[in-house]
Amino acid sequence: MRVERSGPPFELKARVYFEDTDAGGIVYYVNYLKFMERARTELVRTLGFDQSALQRENVIFVVHSVTARYHAPARLDDELVVTATVLETKRASIRFRQSVTRAGELLCEGEVLVACVSADRYRPRAIPEAMRTAFENTVRAEING
Repeated sequence: MRVERSGPPFELKARVYFEDTDAGGIVYYVNYLKFMERARTELVRTLGFDQSALQRENVIFVVHSVTARYHAPARLDDELVVTATVLETKRASIRFRQSVTRAGELLCEGEVLVACVSADRYRPRAIPEAMRTAFENTVRAEING
């Protein structure tokens, strides 16, 4: 299901710690992906799904592909807002649009394709119907208003 959302995306606030920065004192580029991962995980949690419970049910999500564009650096102690918006759900994947901002300034943006796989064999599997419905209901609610 391809979805264009007009409502606000899911938001997670994150603080930049020393461990997130490189020798130049700015956030190391790959750490933006970690912030994005946390936002996706918390979005799933707000929909009522726990990653460890899903894993016990033989369901895990893995990153299939990422595109990222970096606009400006984040620095130690910055408070960031990390967003996650569902763009598309398919049988065994979800595509997210994500951004990282500081005080409204866009620092990083990208898209992440996440695949649903079995925890025991790492083979593609269908996203659990309850989870797919929760994502689709969230999208519909934001589009309608």
